[in-house]
Amino acid sequence: MKEELATCTSCVNENCFIKKHLHLEQMKKYIDKNRSFTCKKSQQFIIEGAPIQGLYFIYKGKVKTVKTGIHGREQIVRLTKDGDTVGFRGFGTSKRYHIGAYALEDTMLCNFSNEDMLEILHNVPEFTFDLMLFYAEELNKSENNIRKIAQMNVRERVIDTLLYIHKKFGQLNGVIDLDLSRKEIADFAGTTDEQVIRVISSLKKEVLITTIGKKIGLVNTDKLKSEIKEHKYL
Repeated sequence: MKEELATCTSCVNENCFIKKHLHLEQMKKYIDKNRSFTCKKSQQFIIEGAPIQGLYFIYKGKVKTVKTGIHGREQIVRLTKDGDTVGFRGFGTSKRYHIGAYALEDTMLCNFSNEDMLEILHNVPEFTFDLMLFYAEELNKSENNIRKIAQMNVRERVIDTLLYIHKKFGQLNGVIDLDLSRKEIADFAGTTDEQVIRVISSLKKEVLITTIGKKIGLVNTDKLKSEIKEHKYL
């Protein structure tokens, strides 16, 4: 990991928890506690089961959060980008990370230690309240994902995944602005590489998506949404 300089005052991510609370007088003394560094594409910076080293905030880049399942297969539980928080699962209740995290592209991260984060939680009520709402929202998303995996068929799960990453990362030059392998799409959708390849091939023939190499672009989002509307796509 190469050390870089990313300061809270130069951050443009309005959705970052730290950035959103910089206007508070109590937060000013914590700004200099930020430790920033860069991870190369595919580099792991959180190891599942390792001791918790505080929270990470994405200054610039993209990250996948994973959890090891049966037979050692990794399930992608979250995809994140600029301003998002990583490593919050287990923070405050466990001494070890419940997840692992990898950079999906060259990514700059900010890190605040356990001690600094706990001090912020004790001394900055507004920050603590907003973090509580964030945890509640993430819990709701997790419950929805469990329901989707239980109720959706494979085609619907792949479509739901494509719509999610399209909404989260947008499209650039006709393709989703995120490089994911077919295996990574399968790991997020809760299916196999082979099934993802079949569904993508079918969606291409129906002119609902397009592909350029491994990149995927959505051609008809309304039609894709209509296929999973009974599952209340958000």
